[in-house]
Amino acid sequence: MSIINYLSAAAMPTIILLIIIYGLIEKNKVYDTFLEGAKEGLEVVINIFPTLIGIFLAVGALRSSGILDLVVNLIKPIINLLKIPAEIMPLAILRPISGSASMAVATDIMSQYGVDNLIR
Repeated sequence: MSIINYLSAAAMPTIILLIIIYGLIEKNKVYDTFLEGAKEGLEVVINIFPTLIGIFLAVGALRSSGILDLVVNLIKPIINLLKIPAEIMPLAILRPISGSASMAVATDIMSQYGVDNLIR
């Protein structure tokens, strides 16, 4: 087991070292290339941040307003016929809208009902 721990601890430094060595062999300016990539990454974060905030606010509003519960209650006869647990329907509704919100709902479901339950 100690070999696996050692390998997993050494994996990231080894990958970083290999990238630096490869950049030096190819005669690239490794640090400058890193800075350009970091700058582009920050631009991406800045561009998608408003969208993420909007999605999280909309999903939070849906959950706290009770609309999700209303939708689940409306489709409960259908999901009962299909033998789908009603407790997972908020997850099924939110999944196409936001993966992060659906992960939060899935975590709530697992903490509330446990991981060894049909609902999970």
